[in-house]
Amino acid sequence: MNDILDPLPTTTESREEFDIEIKGTIGQPFVKNVKMSSRDCDVFYADKQAIFNINLDIGANEIIAMIGPSGCGKSTYLRVLNRMNDTIPICRVTGQHLLEGENIYSKKMDPVLLRARVGMVFQKPNPFPKSIYDNVAYGARLHGLAANKSELNEVVEKSLIKAGLFNEVKDDLHKAGTGLSGGQQQRLCIARAIAIDPEVILMDEPTSALDPIATAIIEELMDELKENYTIAIVTHSMQQAARVSQRTAYFHLGKLVEVNNTNTIFTNPKHQLTENYITGRFG
Repeated sequence: MNDILDPLPTTTESREEFDIEIKGTIGQPFVKNVKMSSRDCDVFYADKQAIFNINLDIGANEIIAMIGPSGCGKSTYLRVLNRMNDTIPICRVTGQHLLEGENIYSKKMDPVLLRARVGMVFQKPNPFPKSIYDNVAYGARLHGLAANKSELNEVVEKSLIKAGLFNEVKDDLHKAGTGLSGGQQQRLCIARAIAIDPEVILMDEPTSALDPIATAIIEELMDELKENYTIAIVTHSMQQAARVSQRTAYFHLGKLVEVNNTNTIFTNPKHQLTENYITGRFG
């Protein structure tokens, strides 16, 4: 299921010619302490195939970064992991996808409950047009996680503390979340995601719209969150992947080329395509 890739020649070739050589995934796509896993994952938009035969484990309490050129399938694959692609009528996902051994595409799996276990933070901060308090409390109310107002207050406070935002907004909880700065809005969205106590947090370029200071705060937050959560992040910043992740997965034209510990990926990539991307030859 996981054939070894043939290293590519170093001569200049087209991306299509590179693609022909990709037979499987090299490195360490599988881990012992598995939180989520995919086997033989293919994704289609109508007749167009976007992802080809991805086999990957995501380890518990790790941060795995997904890198690669635009349009290579990173975000599409991330959406596979909590069935966000279900909202796209022409999208079809095949293969086996497990969360703690449970088939997340089983008819018995409620997508709403799945997304409570596998939360998502998007590229652009998207706070609801509600108060800061109501943004964070929304999921707890929806899933009945608080029996009374006191418990709900505790959920909101703890979530904002975990998101590193509480001290900045504790006196303004009933002001609109949309009035916060971009970095604060993103941390509010993270607080909203963790308020329902997910097992996994998916982050799709969560700092691409933020300034360097806000980005640094989010990255420090991710490092703290991995103590309690499994995190998968899509990023176009190789520096960010190097800073925050323990493993890095390189995608190319819908295929998973190489997965390894982050230090190895950036200092000693095993596949020519990975090296070409890391060194800026294309991307």
